[in-house]
Amino acid sequence: MDKKKLLLIAEDDVSIRTILSTELESKYDLKLTDNCSQLWSWVSDGIGDLIILDVVMPDENGLDLIPKIKEIRPDIKIIVVSAQNTILTAMQAVEKGAYEYLAKPFDLTELNKIINTALTDESNTGNSYSLKSNENKEIPIIGSSPLMQKVFKSVAKLVNTDLIVMIFGESGTGKELVAKVLHDHGKRKNGPFIAINMAAIPKELIESELFGHEKGSFTGAFTKKSGKFSEAEGGTLFLDEIGDMPYEAQTRLLRVIQEGEFNPVGGNEKIKTNVRIITATHRNLEELVEQGEFREDLFYRLNVFPINLPPLRLRSSDIDSLVHFFLNKSHKEGLEKKLISDEAINELKKYKWPGNIRELENFIKRLVVLVPSKKISNTDVTKNLSKTNTLISENNANKNLTNVSLGMSVEEHLKNFFKLHKGKLPSAGLYSRIINEVERPLISICLNATKGNQIKASKLLGLNRNTLRKKIKELKIKVL
Repeated sequence: MDKKKLLLIAEDDVSIRTILSTELESKYDLKLTDNCSQLWSWVSDGIGDLIILDVVMPDENGLDLIPKIKEIRPDIKIIVVSAQNTILTAMQAVEKGAYEYLAKPFDLTELNKIINTALTDESNTGNSYSLKSNENKEIPIIGSSPLMQKVFKSVAKLVNTDLIVMIFGESGTGKELVAKVLHDHGKRKNGPFIAINMAAIPKELIESELFGHEKGSFTGAFTKKSGKFSEAEGGTLFLDEIGDMPYEAQTRLLRVIQEGEFNPVGGNEKIKTNVRIITATHRNLEELVEQGEFREDLFYRLNVFPINLPPLRLRSSDIDSLVHFFLNKSHKEGLEKKLISDEAINELKKYKWPGNIRELENFIKRLVVLVPSKKISNTDVTKNLSKTNTLISENNANKNLTNVSLGMSVEEHLKNFFKLHKGKLPSAGLYSRIINEVERPLISICLNATKGNQIKASKLLGLNRNTLRKKIKELKIKVL
């Protein structure tokens, strides 16, 4: 059987050409060049079953060659390799018609696997979307580590689809940032991007926030209000911390996904919806499904295409580029321009960063403000990291103190709730809904403490017994 013909079009890079020649020439009829004229000759003559194309070429950008090759040979598969391992490069490679994208240095086992798949794949790999309006726009997702390259490849393949995406990652890893890139560079980019955090909204308010409500549908609903689904119409709805969504609201969300329509709270009219749903969570949803806290059918509906964002401690090689990005960003925001030593970078790489990228960015801003010299040293880093660890320890200790008031917790919760509305007011009737939410666990816990004895519970609460009974009925509290 004749060997498949592979065309390797690479820059004059001895190492990559030597490695690939050694790896591939025993299996394939391999032709190598860094000359575009030679490439056009091969392509025009119908030579080659697959092309491995470098982005950086002596006389032309490799990405610009892809559409020209596709005009002559629309069915030929092109694998792009690049040392410019940014998310934009990955997106442009896929957008222009590449079958696959690999960042240098790449794993030869992975390359062989991709080649085998490409040579047996009979599908057409052409793409129709365009990044032209955004191709010079800086995308603040940074990383050259293998784990981040996997994220880049996933984003590049998903950006032109309407597939539901679920983003997994610890707090501070950039889940909303990835969701925003999928929106800003996709076919819904001219529509709204609406984000809502399930963990920051009282559970009694979630359905109203998502689907809106009719006037008079509950106490305090003095006016009709549209929800986030309506606000996101034609665009993207980002449901952050989906694992914290109450079970009842999960049922309604599943119905919306299945039927493409919803009822506002207290309304009978069906409203059609056309949004792309992207969700995110830091929790293990499969465990929540096993525990009966998350609907299994909803999990499978939302987990169409998962993206796993790695914690910063697993991609310490990216810290160098992240630090310089944040230093430049701080300068653009009006802070003093600062440099940083290699020794300081190494110190930053030793730290575990429990708050991930968000913590790193805040720490760099703090260094820019606190360090008096023009260049941040390793001493500056170790001294301020020590202070950070002390503050974290004190904060963790304070969380366990009984004198941390309920009022402080409620205040923080409500501040986050108002922030989510980005200057707009939440729906009317907030007072009664918040009071009801605090009232239910208060009464329930007191009843549990008194083993269901309502006389003792009423004394403990300082309520009339008849009032307590009324509350139990209104709030649907189970009594032991």
